[in-house]
Amino acid sequence: VGLNSHCHSRITDIRVWEYNNYWGGYISGFQLRYESNWTADVGVNSGNPMEMILYDKEAIIQISGKYYSGYIYELVFVTSQGRLFKVGQSYGASFNFYPTQKGNELRFLSGRQNGSGITSIGAHWAAIRTHYMDKYCY
Repeated sequence: VGLNSHCHSRITDIRVWEYNNYWGGYISGFQLRYESNWTADVGVNSGNPMEMILYDKEAIIQISGKYYSGYIYELVFVTSQGRLFKVGQSYGASFNFYPTQKGNELRFLSGRQNGSGITSIGAHWAAIRTHYMDKYCY
């Protein structure tokens, strides 16, 4: 099942669910907040929820993580103020996303989920144009 979270304003909060089982854990779902609007849950909102509230004018500028056996096992978000938000188990092959142009930040995430957890993820970057922001998420 495909997924995305998208809005025209700045991301202000990230919520990630980690499902733990006997063999370890993987990322089961996530949700983003833009200003005061939360997106719909992506994936499954079961397991341990973790949350990071971004400071005023703080942005996500890098995402890395681990992938193994069809699931995303770890996500690490890095902000423009040097803060880290790590969720999940450091197990599997590494991946790393970052914008190729200075001044860009995370705008939304896309990927796939299978009803149990997140099976792929993509990051989409752009500059925020504060004089032209639609505050409605879809």
